[in-house]
Amino acid sequence: MTDPASWLTGIPRGWEKVPLVRLAHPVKRTNNVNARLLSLYLGEGIIPYKSERVVHATSEDTSDYQLVEAGDLVMNNQQAWRGSVAVSTMRGIVSPAYIVCLVSPRLDPAYSRYMFSSSGATSAYVVSSRGVGSIQRNLHWPWLRSQLFPVPPRPSQVAIARVLDQETAQIDALISEQNHLVSLAKERLRAVLDSEFQREQGKRRTTVRRTLTKLTRPPKMAAGVITAYRDGVVTLRSNRREDGYTFSDTEAGYQGIEKGDLVFHALDGFAGAVGISDSDGNATPVYHVSAPSTGDDAEYLALLLRYLGTSGFLAAQAPNVRQRSVDFRNWTTFANVPLTLPPVSDQRRFVREFRHYESRVHALIAETERNVAFARERRAALITEAVTGHIPIPGVQL
Repeated sequence: MTDPASWLTGIPRGWEKVPLVRLAHPVKRTNNVNARLLSLYLGEGIIPYKSERVVHATSEDTSDYQLVEAGDLVMNNQQAWRGSVAVSTMRGIVSPAYIVCLVSPRLDPAYSRYMFSSSGATSAYVVSSRGVGSIQRNLHWPWLRSQLFPVPPRPSQVAIARVLDQETAQIDALISEQNHLVSLAKERLRAVLDSEFQREQGKRRTTVRRTLTKLTRPPKMAAGVITAYRDGVVTLRSNRREDGYTFSDTEAGYQGIEKGDLVFHALDGFAGAVGISDSDGNATPVYHVSAPSTGDDAEYLALLLRYLGTSGFLAAQAPNVRQRSVDFRNWTTFANVPLTLPPVSDQRRFVREFRHYESRVHALIAETERNVAFARERRAALITEAVTGHIPIPGVQL
């Protein structure tokens, strides 16, 4: 939706189209209390950050943080255009990256939560933001303050909020149930890996150095760039247009990769960025490209290394160079990682059986995630239709 006023087309007679400046205005409150640090997540509203961590004003530098009171409108300055907006239901503090507004008493608190976070309102945040690209934009308050929002009479606000509380609670319960199913499916998959890789009986002890041979190939002319993703997929970036790339600090020293190579991201491997390449291409020097040197199964080795990373084992084997990163760029450091391996025939059998089970689990997860996406779309549409008077609601004159 490019026209921020288009969502107001056809609002009921007796409703007003009110500029935001008359409904909310920015407020700066000094942070002089011990309060919960809050964060605003897309689709989750504003919630306590890091397990309700309490920030003590006397022991931590939070002088530029802002105090939020229940009922405040809170907008992520860089993500509001994507819908990262909510009316807080709790007291706490937020970083300077947020805009905090005092909401006019002419709005019912429950109604304001729905109106300001509706998909229709998002169009106002989009056109009131400025920036480069589609990842980060800054909200421009002088533009946003004049954007119009639908305001029905107070009794209608209360009636709309009451119905939305009931309807969204049912949808949220369904989403929670579906997300629980996804969690269970992932836990079952993890249990299979735990059973295999934590078992030591019948396995030989070795190291990466004695198991893998480091490959050094010249870059391939006119070939695409290979990326190892944290879900274990290694492919050309052109095959997978998603967020989550980790770029090298330098463009020099690219190396060639061939389909079937075992590829390990030296900085992100600890988080699962390791797997078998499904394509030919080039990669930056931050990757270790290798192949089994003693006949072991490459897929088994990739699964094992990914398991060692995601289980936290690799984090204890190399120094940290930045937050949430473990440095394995030195091949010698990586080569010293210990491994325990079963006979090759058992490796191949496990890979075959695991991939079959994994495909069934992923199909279940994909179906469940589609259900969740549909429910969220329905929830967003319901809220926008209700706050613009486009659906009948008891007690609301349309």
